[in-house]
Amino acid sequence: MNWRRKRRRDPEIAPDEIFLDVSNAPAFDRARFEGRLEKPLSQGTFLVLAGVLTLLISILVVRSWNLGVTHGAVFAAQSANNSLEAVTLFAPRGVITDRHGVVLAENVARPDGSMGRAYPIVSLSKIVGYVSYPKKDAKGIYYDTSMTGITGLEAEYDSLLAGKNGQLITEKDVFGRVRSEGMVVPASEGEILRLSIDANLQKLFARAIADTASSRRFIAGAGVIMDIQTGAVHAIVSYPSFDSNVMVSGGPSETIAGYNTSLGRPFLDHAVQGVYAPGSIVKPLVASGALTDGIITPRTLIDDPGFLTLPNPYNPDKTFVFKGWKPLGIVDVKKAIAWSSDIFFYTVGGGFGSQKGLGIDRLAYWYEQFGLGSPTGINVSGEASGLIPTPAWKKKVFNEPWYLGDTYFTAIGQYSVQVTPLQMARAIAAVANGGKLFTPTLLLGQTPSSIAVPVDASALAIVREGMRETVTTALAGAINVPYVSVAAKTGTAQTGARNQYDNSWVVGFFPYDDPQYAFAVVLERGPPGTGGQAVNAMRQLFDSLYLENSPYVGGTATSTAE
Repeated sequence: MNWRRKRRRDPEIAPDEIFLDVSNAPAFDRARFEGRLEKPLSQGTFLVLAGVLTLLISILVVRSWNLGVTHGAVFAAQSANNSLEAVTLFAPRGVITDRHGVVLAENVARPDGSMGRAYPIVSLSKIVGYVSYPKKDAKGIYYDTSMTGITGLEAEYDSLLAGKNGQLITEKDVFGRVRSEGMVVPASEGEILRLSIDANLQKLFARAIADTASSRRFIAGAGVIMDIQTGAVHAIVSYPSFDSNVMVSGGPSETIAGYNTSLGRPFLDHAVQGVYAPGSIVKPLVASGALTDGIITPRTLIDDPGFLTLPNPYNPDKTFVFKGWKPLGIVDVKKAIAWSSDIFFYTVGGGFGSQKGLGIDRLAYWYEQFGLGSPTGINVSGEASGLIPTPAWKKKVFNEPWYLGDTYFTAIGQYSVQVTPLQMARAIAAVANGGKLFTPTLLLGQTPSSIAVPVDASALAIVREGMRETVTTALAGAINVPYVSVAAKTGTAQTGARNQYDNSWVVGFFPYDDPQYAFAVVLERGPPGTGGQAVNAMRQLFDSLYLENSPYVGGTATSTAE
């Protein structure tokens, strides 16, 4: 058997391995350790390194055993209960203010520490509206993180007011203690919404309408005051009104139940959504159209004996009698406006004897030119259109022909004419400013928008004189006050199944010599004989403004809502 012999290292070292060629030494790169002898690491060094590595591995094994086996269940439970939560940082909603900076909707702290909404001026609840709050489930976790506008301007401008919620990442341990926090997205506050409303004027106007309506047993009322040169609404009242503070808080429940059963319909915006037969307040518009069309002149005289009789074309033995409210004798257009002559406007609207009338087509045309029968375009939702009856409408709805009597009643704002208080304030503003029909706005500084009514300036001047005479010598004498000159037109419309109720109207503008503001007030469904009460609401308002030395009636005091 041959045994492999181990090769033994020759202990001898050859001389050429020991001695360097001194002549070649300069050629070595000393930076690369050329020309040097290497000494191997000792066996002890390797033993130390091996020991250190063994110790580290042992520590890791023991630690892993401790975490995974010895205390594994405890740490697993803690790990399961440690959590990362994305906490919503609610954005402050933008406040709503009046034209002077008075707050109309603001953020407040709720009892549970969350953010709520408050509305200081209840009479603006219809316009400002209210919000719904973020919602939690039974575990207190938010499933709806938005404060959302539900009605009014809160809803109309929700995206502007809402801002943008932020987010905060929070780590909590098994006991619910916060371990760490880190903001991911900061909340962005909503923008401020500034209205053209004057809070003080609004309060006084709302009080005047509420006092008059309640004392005279009307079930509801509404009013609008607007700038005739811009269309900016300075006050808009709907009575009765819900309270936005009640609606946003969801109670008391009995109060909300009362809103639903009230005859006055608090949830209806009577100024924008309520439609009413206007009665005689449309007569300035009819007169403007008739003068422009040449149907009458300022010198046209018509006898008003208190009634107008027409033969029945189908039965000669019978006649139709159209009554006025009282005999007024010979009247021209200014006196007809001032004393509200039905006979004059029957004749101008439909014609009688030798006097030609506008006819239903031109009558409807002029109503439409002054903005009746269509929305005004104000920046709130749900605006009503109203109605101007025509032969086509009557045929479609009732399948009946149009009669001359229908034209007569349409000419005095009866039959099926339906308007809103906002439409009438806008139309009267056009009479006052020379024929510019502005789009009403509730936002401060909004660029005015208007269209021209194709009416003669001279016709409007005559109509304005007639409206001034209504105040100085006729039916609106209650607002013939010494501290501000007012021009107006009153109106009464019977309503109810048996015409057993009165709707009371007054429209107008002030100051007469330099018109700045137009107004319209309606009181709904009062007892018989209360048709002249709306003018008393305006008188109360003017007196209140005068006592405050308000600029609206020529004073110098700064407006305030206190």
